[in-house]
Amino acid sequence: MILHSLTATPVASLIFALTIGLSIYVFSNPQWFGKLMLHPYSVSRDKNKWYLILTSGLIHKDWMHLIFNMITFYYFGFGLEQIFVEISGPMGHLLFALLYIISLILSDIPTVIRQKDNYGYHSLGASGAISAVLFSYILFNPKMMLGIFMIIPMPAYIFAFVYLGYCIWASKNSNDGINHDAHLFGALTGLLFTIIAYPWIIKHFIAQF
Repeated sequence: MILHSLTATPVASLIFALTIGLSIYVFSNPQWFGKLMLHPYSVSRDKNKWYLILTSGLIHKDWMHLIFNMITFYYFGFGLEQIFVEISGPMGHLLFALLYIISLILSDIPTVIRQKDNYGYHSLGASGAISAVLFSYILFNPKMMLGIFMIIPMPAYIFAFVYLGYCIWASKNSNDGINHDAHLFGALTGLLFTIIAYPWIIKHFIAQF
């Protein structure tokens, strides 16, 4: 089953391998953190630094950060690409790639705007794009069981509301060093992209209840 998934989902496989490989490389060569992390102050002042929005989504702070994101991506990214391919044929691979890349960009733009004058602010990780993947998947399977911190089980549609509510609250009140804006806008991008690509998904979602 794993071999079938890897073969049938070339885009997800590439993202998975590239993210793990580049993250591990940076762990061993920490000087690259400064070259690849998102730095809103620099991005807002130098158009040549916009590539940081993409590269920052391919590296992670530490092993725990990487493992958590890649487990989530493994469970939902491979399956979502397969869903896209089942619906759209080979074009599904392209749609999945667009979802991931667009969500990487759009999830970080609010952070660039909000932190553009904060020289000391940096951000990294694929969480924005992975939130997009997860929320897109939820539109297709709203009643699947998910768990908060992989412990407290609940239907996916309830998890989605809790997740969005927490992201909004944490963005305004939390001081934990986590880019909650990226999580929020990544999730919203995943929903919007999927609805634009498959307008019938709204009826499908409602029909599950």
